[in-house]
Amino acid sequence: MNFTTVAPKVFKAVLALDAAARQGLDPVLIELVQIRASQINRCAYCIDYHTGDARKGGESEDRIYQLSAWEESSLYTAAERAALALTEAVTRLPEGVPDDVYDEAARHFGEEELAHLIALILTVNAWNRMNVTTRKTPGTA
Repeated sequence: MNFTTVAPKVFKAVLALDAAARQGLDPVLIELVQIRASQINRCAYCIDYHTGDARKGGESEDRIYQLSAWEESSLYTAAERAALALTEAVTRLPEGVPDDVYDEAARHFGEEELAHLIALILTVNAWNRMNVTTRKTPGTA
């Protein structure tokens, strides 16, 4: 299924949310969050797409490769680590978002930036769920 043609209003609405969520966020952080959520959700299409964008943006191969083990890596800043912890908690929402994870993210990001970060995490999860459900893989339109 191709959401672009089958449900264009839904597709455009998610695109609009995606564009709004990115406002004021560091482009490097955006890609790290999107790759990590996509890894958790096992969305091959999004992993491929966002690692490509990260490389185009100058992200190092080491940071891309170590993202699945970011907690054990020394390659990420404290703010990136806080954003990645929040990404994991929001993506695995049935487990809840622990207060310490939220508080650490709030320590690194102002209220407006944190709202955009949360919206970005929601958006990448929406893309992941659309693509995984409809079996979209790298190389498919």
